[in-house]
Amino acid sequence: MSLTEKPATSPERDAYYKKLDERSMSALWNVLSDIITPTPRSGCQPFKWDYDEARELLMESGGLITAKEAERRVLILENPGLRGQSRITTSLYAGLQLVLPGEVAPAHRHSQSALRFVVDGDGAYTNVAGERTLMHEGDFVITPPWAWHDHGNESDRPMVWLDGLDIPMASFFDASFAEGYGAESQPESIPRGDSLARYGSNLMPFGYEQQGLASPIFNYPYDRTREALEQMRLRNEWDPCHGLKMRYVNPLNGDDAMPTISTAMQLLPKGLVTDVYRATDATVFSVVEGHGRTTVGDTVIEWKPKDLFVVPSWAPVVHQAHDDAVLFGFSDRGVQQKLGFWREHRGG
Repeated sequence: MSLTEKPATSPERDAYYKKLDERSMSALWNVLSDIITPTPRSGCQPFKWDYDEARELLMESGGLITAKEAERRVLILENPGLRGQSRITTSLYAGLQLVLPGEVAPAHRHSQSALRFVVDGDGAYTNVAGERTLMHEGDFVITPPWAWHDHGNESDRPMVWLDGLDIPMASFFDASFAEGYGAESQPESIPRGDSLARYGSNLMPFGYEQQGLASPIFNYPYDRTREALEQMRLRNEWDPCHGLKMRYVNPLNGDDAMPTISTAMQLLPKGLVTDVYRATDATVFSVVEGHGRTTVGDTVIEWKPKDLFVVPSWAPVVHQAHDDAVLFGFSDRGVQQKLGFWREHRGG
């Protein structure tokens, strides 16, 4: 017998298995090939959400329910292979959140980590632990676990951002906690721009001791990220599988900016066709700039700005940029690396 085979059945064996079942037991040899697989096996499927279609549905929801009534007016991006589970990959949740002009998404906190990646609009804010930051397209914003946070829109246009959370991970460990603040907004007790000034300029306050595992910077502005990518372009050192890819880090230790969700931004120059790449971390992509095509196994995904798509674990992927393109991505890579699970394969 091998890992891909199951033993033959017989009346005697079936009777034995029935006795096991009555005692909440089962035989490993009957399920071994299902639980220890030669390669990753998941219901997660490659899929694209067209932003124009999603935005139309979001705007419709704005006329049906308020941000206050909904707590968070979000359309969950459910992977077609994981329907009904509120998952975009096996381990991660994603959704598109809408906050209309004049609205406030009430303050609350939870044990799950959350990222906000601004897809559409400028000028809304998020308040994390008393510090408010304005949000602009392409900004990456962190909400650490158990931090009070609320959102509001004082601009004159709707704001849409991508939410990414480790909800399935917290659920797996039965470690979900949440509570409301008791008011729509928390006080703005910290000057705006404080965290970026303290920790985002290659400086650190003297005597600072790390609190929690997330980065002390909670807004990574897109203009800084884009400038860094353009500066690195001058070296002309393109990774054959990724173009030019940079990960968001915690400046205190160089780890991922979030302990359970790895995030990155990559630049694909016009005409680039990447080498085949596969890795065990299923990845969610949000298109910031440009047009292109991503081939995931036998699935071809044509994308444009603001579209979102997902690449499952261990699926062979090739990106092709029709013009200069910028992609934001997030996955559970950091968790897998710390647990010793993560693996990649380049080319071929």
